Amino acid sequence: MTDYLSSIRKQFEYYKMLGEKTFAQVSDEQLFWLYNEESNSIAMIVKHLWGNMLSRWTDFLTSDGEKEWRKRDEEFENDIKTREELLNKWNEGWNCLFKALDGLTDEDLSKEIYIRNQGHSVIEAINRQLAHYPYHIGQIVFIGKMLCDNSWDSLSIPRGNSKTYNEDKFAKPKQKQHFTDEMLKPEN
Repeated sequence: MTDYLSSIRKQFEYYKMLGEKTFAQVSDEQLFWLYNEESNSIAMIVKHLWGNMLSRWTDFLTSDGEKEWRKRDEEFENDIKTREELLNKWNEGWNCLFKALDGLTDEDLSKEIYIRNQGHSVIEAINRQLAHYPYHIGQIVFIGKMLCDNSWDSLSIPRGNSKTYNEDKFAKPKQKQHFTDEMLKPEN
């Protein structure tokens, strides 16, 4: 696997982890909370990501990324009923993405694919999704942070701890970044 594909996979894994660490902090009821009728719940965002991932990554190199069977508007209807159902959709989407990524070769990166009949290089299509998914996962994290309020366990450097965190990092020798649990913590 090329450095690009390996790096992209790690980035997707990182954002998947942020979503999962948020799910772990909110109650079952909070997964379905809506700020107002125009907003999305965590469950609705998961359903949208699931639909997008299945559409974009199924037959990634051979069919348009906007599948005829996708019902995008229905992704924003809150019909997920349980945490288990939410996690099943979450994992099904990510499994589809990772299976497609893991099947790519260096030669595939220069190929052209289509999303809504618009041509993209494979790299452009991957980068498009790497921008789209973190956008929505950021929404999930923000909703989780609002709902948990003072009980929120920061997914990045907690407020007021930047100096201590940086002192610890700079006290260690320089090293190549490997995604360990410690390093998967975002540095905001």
